[in-house]
Amino acid sequence: MNDFISIPIGDWAASGLDWFKDAFEGVFDVVSFIVKMLVEGLADFLVAIPSPVLILVFALIGWLVRSWQLALGTIITMLLVVAMGQWENAMLTLALVLIAAVIAILIAVPLGILAARNETFSLIVKPVLDFMQTMPAFVYLIPAVIFFGIGFVPGVFATVLFALPPGVRFTELGIRGVDSETVEAGHAFGSTPGKILRGIQLPLATPTIMAGINQVIMLALSMAVVAGMAGANGLGKEVVAAIATLNIAQGVEAGLGVVILAVFLDRVTAALGNPGEYKNSLLSTVRKRRINARRNEVAEAKAAIRPATPAGM
Repeated sequence: MNDFISIPIGDWAASGLDWFKDAFEGVFDVVSFIVKMLVEGLADFLVAIPSPVLILVFALIGWLVRSWQLALGTIITMLLVVAMGQWENAMLTLALVLIAAVIAILIAVPLGILAARNETFSLIVKPVLDFMQTMPAFVYLIPAVIFFGIGFVPGVFATVLFALPPGVRFTELGIRGVDSETVEAGHAFGSTPGKILRGIQLPLATPTIMAGINQVIMLALSMAVVAGMAGANGLGKEVVAAIATLNIAQGVEAGLGVVILAVFLDRVTAALGNPGEYKNSLLSTVRKRRINARRNEVAEAKAAIRPATPAGM
């Protein structure tokens, strides 16, 4: 009975993947070369910089967009990563996450904009995103390893696929959430759809889009750990090795490094979406000083043009 109703979907999928690999082998070689060059180039750059210098840069970024408290926390936690001997692995993971997140965002934002402006495309892409978000993370490694072998490249490929859906959904949500009367006012003034998108919809949707980018980065970091199973160097590979050898100390240190990177990236990207909410950031301080300087200039200009009061009046 089981043989009678058996449907070999797995065999069909394997045959399809094999055909796809043979048909687009040249494309995969080019993609593999470019992605490998980008990730390894960024990883070599981050590792080549002395850790104290890079920690200060991270702390400055945290203070610039959020607060001095984040800067102080960044210094303390990053020094902990150095003290655990996981600094180089953390920079390899950071390089993989940044490249994968940039690729995912470059794909997700245009797709989200298209979905917001085209109902048919939105209806088509939604079930695809549902399928991608319910797919177990490990499954993404199967086509990644088939197409690109092992190393950084399959890790980036799997990470992009895994992190892509929130970027599309939040971009569509942000564009659709823009007040329709504001958009109609843009049409009334004769603006083209492109100008309305750049001048009205994208600026007003920025907080929602940034929330999606934050989710993309967080998912990319979680998938980067799983990508260690595909041979991608970094903290993920350390975690996989710790599980294989039951090395608790190695697993705890690598896992703690992932958490520290996740907290830093989450706080920074969240602050970029709503810069006005963080009054203790350097950007906010500079903005306040500029506003006060302009007010003083306006007050001085008004005082200079005010007619002098006649004596005895």
